[in-house]
Amino acid sequence: MEPETVKAVPEGANEDATPETFGMGDTLSSGASTAISIKSGRNKHGKGVRKIPQMAVSPMKDESKQMAALATANAKRTRRPRNGPRDIRGNPKKEGGGGKGTWGKITDVLDGKAAADSKDPNYDSSTEDEIVISESAPALDGSEVAGVVLPIFKEYCTHGKSEDVSDAFEQYNFSNVGSQIICTIIEYALEHTSYVRELTSILISDLYGKDFYVEDYVAAFRTLLDNLEELCLDTPDAAQALGKFIARAVADDCLPPAFLKSVEVGDRPCAKECASHANLLLGMSHGLVRLDSVWGPVLGGLRPVKTLEKDMEIILQEYLSSEQLDECERCLKQLNVPHFHHEFVYLAVMLVLEGDQPHLHESIARCLKYLCDQDCVTSAQLERGFLRIFEQVEDIRLDVPFVYPVLSSFGARCQTMGVMTQDIYDRIPTRNRQRFISDSEGDTYVEEVASSLK
Repeated sequence: MEPETVKAVPEGANEDATPETFGMGDTLSSGASTAISIKSGRNKHGKGVRKIPQMAVSPMKDESKQMAALATANAKRTRRPRNGPRDIRGNPKKEGGGGKGTWGKITDVLDGKAAADSKDPNYDSSTEDEIVISESAPALDGSEVAGVVLPIFKEYCTHGKSEDVSDAFEQYNFSNVGSQIICTIIEYALEHTSYVRELTSILISDLYGKDFYVEDYVAAFRTLLDNLEELCLDTPDAAQALGKFIARAVADDCLPPAFLKSVEVGDRPCAKECASHANLLLGMSHGLVRLDSVWGPVLGGLRPVKTLEKDMEIILQEYLSSEQLDECERCLKQLNVPHFHHEFVYLAVMLVLEGDQPHLHESIARCLKYLCDQDCVTSAQLERGFLRIFEQVEDIRLDVPFVYPVLSSFGARCQTMGVMTQDIYDRIPTRNRQRFISDSEGDTYVEEVASSLK
């Protein structure tokens, strides 16, 4: 069947003229005419087919009308809807996930929860969550921070439990002074030993995300860097110590790594030294792992007993090789375990018993005398150390056969130098001497036993 052709030709135009066909996007030249040819017919399967309209040339005076006609014809060529969604029949989309009148995907679950709307006729105000109004403490002023925080921090230094500090902070409103709290505890730690500094690093790391946030840490360390010149007057090593605090905070993810790049140190020598030391610690090999012990082995009572015993043995060996009493005192105080100094006395006396050399008696007695005079070792710790030796003397005798005479000799020297009191000296154990039996006494004893058996 031949396709039927319908021509639309403007008035005054020649119907026999051959139309010039235009494709999508073609433009008409000035003076051209338009004609629309619509072809219809059937394909090889017998189904009706409507051909795409074609454009023919006919004279037209106004070029703008030509462009409008072309745009209209091109728009009609598409079979997509132009006034609504692509699928207006509500057919389900892939996996049944949408469309008009659909129930969603197969795995979707209707939980029955909907947003409450007060304008809904079925709205019930009793189903809403109750509003709880609780009492809140007033925000602390900057001048009150030191008086509140320092007692809590000093107590923390005795037990090392950051959870207790967080619980204590819940009683106060620190919403606006978080950075000032961090500055206060770090300034306190700069004036104390490495043990307190290590506990401070642990605390500011544990409180991250609970009481303090990144903005508080950034503002606190910026303030410390600004005041570092004054801090160095009271603490000469404040620049390097603050650099360690910054590096440790970066390693604990409390400070962003780009903090040091954003800080302007200017012409301040202490701030430059602090920033360079922090960069050095962060840039060394395995730096983030090594920063866990940036303050050294200073955890005191939190360390294992075996480790403390080994450290005290090293202190005694170094003292015997150098005979420097002040260095021995400094190292013993650096361990920060005053409640465990009886172990030092015990190890010192054991060193004398195992060595049994005259110079050891004199050196150890002089060391104990110096430590007692400097209040490094208290009289209670000294007495407890000696009593531990007295209680274990029988076990010690298995390794040191002459422990009794050596202990008596060393005790007499300590009493003479004023190290040991008379009460402790009287409690030194002594071994009773066995009485030998002569031959005549032995014969008499045998006769008495034989007579008793009869």
